[in-house]
Amino acid sequence: MLQRHLQLSGDLPALSSQTSVNSTTSANTYQLLEIGSGTGQHAAYLPQFFPHIHWQPSDVAEHLAGIRLWLADAAQPNVAEPLALDVRSHWPEQRFHALFSANTLHIMSQNSAAICIAQGAAHLHDGGLFLLYGPFNYGGQFTSASNARFNDWLQARDPASGIRDFEWVEAHMQQAGLSLLADHSMPANNRLLAFQKRL
Repeated sequence: MLQRHLQLSGDLPALSSQTSVNSTTSANTYQLLEIGSGTGQHAAYLPQFFPHIHWQPSDVAEHLAGIRLWLADAAQPNVAEPLALDVRSHWPEQRFHALFSANTLHIMSQNSAAICIAQGAAHLHDGGLFLLYGPFNYGGQFTSASNARFNDWLQARDPASGIRDFEWVEAHMQQAGLSLLADHSMPANNRLLAFQKRL
């Protein structure tokens, strides 16, 4: 997992340099919202590699206490107090320069994933990034036998969950006003998808 995080941390600076953020944006105002922070491990680890980014973790209310424990231990100066966010109904009023979400779309129902994409896009500044990490299918096919087994496990616990098709994700991003910027291969049959909101 550590190696995976290090590889991911190498992508965000290069990608963020391509965003069309106003020249007045300072190191203290580049805002990233992490959707579905889970345990808080990403928010506790990754921000140290991006001191110019103000990292805003979020998740459903019942996960916030666990996130706070990770953040208290890491004591990263550029990480905010986690906020409650239900992608289906409760979003912050502000806009962000980047959104990041890891291993979430396959946990959500397809309807919730569609809402997440649409609402996420609405909360991005023009030129902002929407970064998605996790497993995806291509051409309706699993990219590995392990992903197929993982999908079976997901649907056994929740029939509405499952690995999403890349083409489905891209189509919804396009509808929301974002274009594919990059599709990176990552360890363990995962991908890092980067979409940019059109100006």
